[in-house]
Parts: sequence; structure tokens; C-alpha cells
Amino acid sequence: MRVVTWNVWWRFGPWEDRQKALLAALRELRPDVVGLQEVWAADGENQARWLAGELGMHWAWAPSPAPERWRRRIGDPAVDIGNAVLSRWPVTAQRTLRLPAPSDVDDGRLALYTRLATPSYDIPFFTTHLTSAPHASAVRCRQVTALAEFVAENRGDSPFPAVVTGDFNAWPDSDEIRLFGGCRTAPPVPGQVFFDAWEYADPAAPWATWDAVNPHVAAGFSPSARIDYIHVGPPGPGGLGHVRAVRRAGDGPVDGVWPSDHAAVVAELADTAGTG
Repeated sequence: MRVVTWNVWWRFGPWEDRQKALLAALRELRPDVVGLQEVWAADGENQARWLAGELGMHWAWAPSPAPERWRRRIGDPAVDIGNAVLSRWPVTAQRTLRLPAPSDVDDGRLALYTRLATPSYDIPFFTTHLTSAPHASAVRCRQVTALAEFVAENRGDSPFPAVVTGDFNAWPDSDEIRLFGGCRTAPPVPGQVFFDAWEYADPAAPWATWDAVNPHVAAGFSPSARIDYIHVGPPGPGGLGHVRAVRRAGDGPVDGVWPSDHAAVVAELADTAGTG
């Protein structure tokens, strides 16, 4: 099963040209499930619905309850922003969590839960977008605590492990990533742990999802970092859901257009027990 997470950079930059590049990249990837962040909706159109229609996938969408700060950044008072899931399989349930944040950095960040009905089992699938302020590690720790509790409430009894994707805006050795994983420090929910899929990557593979090679990133003079994640719970019976491979994608221009300021992360998960 191919899982992708991608922050698609809302309506920043040359967004109409980027739409085509995003679609081309996703078509080439042929994903089974995609977690998207910074998805736009406006004037009766929805980016997730459009992508799902072009790719022949099901979809779910969760708009931010507080998009005003985002709208001021582009000078458009009518564009919504949110998280979305695209799925090869039907979405049979969804719930949304507004992530906690103090007023000075609160711009309506969310976590979206979806339950995906494959012929053999359900997949509890989540996507999220944490606060981006560099100094806000403590806020993100509160957010991953709320996220972990949200996962525990909605994970259900599927044999397939919970999959949590998203732009965490945090480096791998940060307090918030260590806290959410629960392997290097006590987990927010006792007994609930997640593995960072990138632990299974080729050590020599390009790793930065916020990469200064990308001109949209270079313009801000920030260092390259890995801030986008696919987290997977412990495998189910016979290794169901374990990470077989992981890599970057969407990490170069398509016909001269960079699809986003983020690269995507792509993980291959075992979709049957006993697969290597």
C-alpha cells in the first residue's frame, strides 16, 4: 500500500501552474492514500475534490475554523484552507480535531481522521498540520499530545495500524516528535507508540522535505530540514502495515514548475500479513 503525505502550499506562489504540477506528480506516484495539508477551497471549488476526481479516488476535507490569518497573507477574504485525504477506498467515517494553540499563534490548525474501508480491513488514517512558528516547540508538544489522544479515541479495533501523516513543522530530534513517537520518551497516551517511517529509509537518500534547493524555500534563507512525516503504529498480525520502504517525491520541478514548497514523503506499507 502506497501512502503519501504532502503539504501543497495553499494558494501561495504560482498556484494555478502548481496545480498542474501537483496532479502530474501524484499521477506518477499512483498512491493508494494521500494526506494533504494546506488545501484550498473557494467559489464552489475544492482542490481535494478536483484532485480526487482527476485521480479516480475518494476524498474527505476538513476546513480550518479560523482561516483569517491565512487570508490576510494573500489578500483574499474568500479562500478556505484545510486538510484533506484522498483514498483508493471509500471513506466511511471522519472526524476533525482543532489543535490547541495560544492566541498569538493560533491560525486554526487541524487534525483530520478518516476510516478507509478496504475489502479486508479498515485503515485508521489521520493527517495533520502543526503550528509553524520556529519558537513554538512547546505549543507543538501540546498539539501532539492532543493528536495522540485523538488517535487513541478513533483508532478502533482494526488489525491495520493507525497511520498519522502530516506537516509537523518540527525536526526529527525535537521534543514534539520524540513525544509523539513515544519510543524515546514517555508517550502522551500510555502504551501508544508510533514509528517514523523515515527510520526505514536508505541512509544515503535525500531526506529534507523543506529543502533549500527548492527556490520557494531558498527565498526565505532557512536551512533544509525534514519536517513532514508518515508515522505508523506497531504492525498488526503477521507484520500487517509495517514499513517496507520510504522516500521523497515531488522534490523537483515539473515542466519547470515546482509543485510546492515542500517535498512529499512516500511510504510503502505491507497490505497483507507476512509480506516482506
